[in-house]
Amino acid sequence: MITDILLDALMDCLRLLPFLFLTYLGMELLESRAGDKLQNVISRAGKSGPVWGALLGVIPQCGFSASAASLYAGRVINVGTLLAVFLSTSDEMLPIFLSSAVPVKTIGLVLLSKVVVAIISGYILGMLAKRLLPSTDGHMDIHKVCEHEHCDCHEGVFKSAVKHTIRITFYVFVFSVVLNGLIELVGEETLAGFLTGIPVLGVLSAAVIGLIPNCAASVVLAQMYLAGVISTGAMIAGLLVGAGVGLLILFRLCLNKRECLIITGLLFACGVFWGCIFDMLGIVF
Repeated sequence: MITDILLDALMDCLRLLPFLFLTYLGMELLESRAGDKLQNVISRAGKSGPVWGALLGVIPQCGFSASAASLYAGRVINVGTLLAVFLSTSDEMLPIFLSSAVPVKTIGLVLLSKVVVAIISGYILGMLAKRLLPSTDGHMDIHKVCEHEHCDCHEGVFKSAVKHTIRITFYVFVFSVVLNGLIELVGEETLAGFLTGIPVLGVLSAAVIGLIPNCAASVVLAQMYLAGVISTGAMIAGLLVGAGVGLLILFRLCLNKRECLIITGLLFACGVFWGCIFDMLGIVF
């Protein structure tokens, strides 16, 4: 059984490998040519920040949530814009869906849902954050932030795409082994029934996974959804919460940790709320 599980996971990864590489190569080309322009747009957005944050955050750029966290730490953007980017960011969901031949219509509906939710929530949470957060009139210079982080964004496009592909393939392999093992032991219907049969449990579980400050979170969520283990609402909850390394950068750069915890709490609550709404309405992509 163990051999079969390992072979199945290996075959899944081999089938995904070329599609993942081409996807990441395209993403790296986009980032290298348009990354600075997108950051300039969001930094000048003003009151329309949540709209631009949601629209630009959904574009498949590696590390855009980290850039938004840096811009917020430098007081270039406000809380509403930051949360809109975090909620809209899809990280590895798009490459996994594309390489798994998910219909374009389905992918489009998922991304559109995240953008709409991010815009609405960005404005609401931005207003709420003004009551909860301390003064955000800091004077940290964004250039000093970059110097502090020793940023090196000049790695070759091809090399970067290869590194991304290898890392995500490893995550997919590990999770495929774990998921296939669970399915063999307890059965796919039993596992899916446990996460979807108890109200809110699947949504909460997915949102907790989404908090993992790593691209592995969106890989796990996308794989679980494609395997039929979690509902649409649970996937949406996890993907909304999943800000990639954005939260990690936020905690590293912002001196006020209470501020970071409040932002994280708002992000988590928003993901759970919208995930429950999707499940209650019976929305299926």
